[in-house]
This record gives sequence, C-alpha cells and structure tokens, in this order.
Amino acid sequence: MKHAIIMEGMVKNFQHKSVIQPLDLAIEKSGIFGLLGPSGCGKTTLIKMIVGLIKPDAGSVTVLDHKVPNEALLMEIGYMAQTDALYTELTAAENLAFFAKLYRLSKRERSERIRYAAEIVGLTSDLKTRIAFYSGGMKRRLSLAIALIQNPEILILDEPTVGIDPVLKRAIWQELERLRDEEHKTILITTHVMDEAERCDKLAMLREGTVIASGTPAALKQQYAVETLDDVFLKIGGSR
Repeated sequence: MKHAIIMEGMVKNFQHKSVIQPLDLAIEKSGIFGLLGPSGCGKTTLIKMIVGLIKPDAGSVTVLDHKVPNEALLMEIGYMAQTDALYTELTAAENLAFFAKLYRLSKRERSERIRYAAEIVGLTSDLKTRIAFYSGGMKRRLSLAIALIQNPEILILDEPTVGIDPVLKRAIWQELERLRDEEHKTILITTHVMDEAERCDKLAMLREGTVIASGTPAALKQQYAVETLDDVFLKIGGSR
C-alpha cells in the first residue's frame, strides 16, 4: 500500500454553494502532508470527509485501503478538529482517560499514553485541573493530546498550533517529525502559516475548493521561480 489516503472526484456543496470542486488527491504513507490555504478555501470540509464526518456529494475517499466511512478506521485515525470537543466539567486527565477507554486501551496502556500525550503538549502539571479553567491555548493542546492517545497510524490535525506559544509549537513539530521518521506515521495537517508549510514533506495548495498546486515546498518554489511559498501562492492566483 503506497498511499494512506486517496480522494477521487470529491465534490461538496453547501446551500447550493460549491465548497469542494471536483478534486483528486493522493497522500503517501509515512510523511507529513500539508493542506495549505486561506480560511474558507475548503481545508476543514475536506478533512471532515476524509474522517467520515460528512459525506461528499460525489466522489470517494479511501483510507488505508478502506472506503470511508468505515468504523474500523476510527481506531487507526487520530483526529484533531478546529473546534475543541472537550468535557469542560472534567479534568484533563479524566478527558484523556475517557478517550483512552473508548479505544479499548488496557489500564497500563492508558496510563502510559496519558503520560506521553500530556508531556508532548506540556500539560503534565495541569492534568488535575478542570477544563472549565483552561485557557484557549491549553484546550488546543489537550485536543492534540487526545488525537495522540491511541497511537494511531494516521494523524489528521486541523490547524493544531493555533494559539500555541512558539516554544511549545517547536516541540510539537519536533514530535510530529519523530513520529514520521521513527514510527512511520502518516500526518495530514492543515495550515495557513507558511513556516509550518515549509516543514511538510509535500503540500497541496487549495483555493476555492480546488487544488491549485502540489509538490514538495522546494519543488514548488523552483517550479514558479520564487523564494517563498507566499510568492508561489500569489503567483498561481492564490489571492482573490
């Protein structure tokens, strides 16, 4: 299996407005793939179709050789949404334990994964704090920890570092790169931040629900004879 995710002929409309136009995209295993584009370009809609939260109006999605939706895939995908879905009356530890139980982890595995995930996102000292008292940035960090909790084969992260300070952001990216290099994870990340896009192995640039360019950051800059990804995006019509 060369590709972890394959999208063919994907189309999605909301209230007669085209959000995703006919779109084909294949994401290889064991790498960090970035979906890059401004707000409203269709990134979140696309990944929601990948994880099976919404159905495309046309086309199909295959993840790990299984057609989406497929309940078995839930064990293999760690998903971090743009909006935090947390139990605010519970502590961070209780939230993590709840999701770990959903994935049928043993008591020992739960303990190990909670410790690991909390450390990665810098929440070890705040695990006993109720989420109602968390800041927005802390909630984002906990949402990322939950996406990591079951040690999934694929991580799908929707703008995971928004609201996170630069030091922790760097640590998170170092861990994502370790997961790719040492554990051969497939990581799909959406972003509109160019320095994060530079760290991706490959990119797809989106505008108005369609892919306007794809390739490695270096190849895209070379192809369009520019020095930055900002310039690539502008040169191929990324701005309205």
